[in-house]
Amino acid sequence: MSEHVVPLRTYYTIFAALLAGTALTVWVAFMDLGPLNTVVAITIAVIKALLVVLYFMHVKYSSRLTWVFAAAGFVWLVLMIGLTIADFDSRGWI
Repeated sequence: MSEHVVPLRTYYTIFAALLAGTALTVWVAFMDLGPLNTVVAITIAVIKALLVVLYFMHVKYSSRLTWVFAAAGFVWLVLMIGLTIADFDSRGWI
């Protein structure tokens, strides 16, 4: 089985996008968006994580089974974050 060769330009583009995402995260952190601060920060983090998983971990060019396991990891992460938020919201001391 032959490997997919990714051009260096793709890696540089993704790296620039990750740097831009980091700069955007810092910029948004100093803005007061009220309750949307967390939503915006998590959205930017998910986009950056998807870029890393798809390109640097080569999931984009992998088999469908790899896609299934990568998607299962994200589903598990969403489930854990959802359960954590549900636990935090149900506390009486808030």
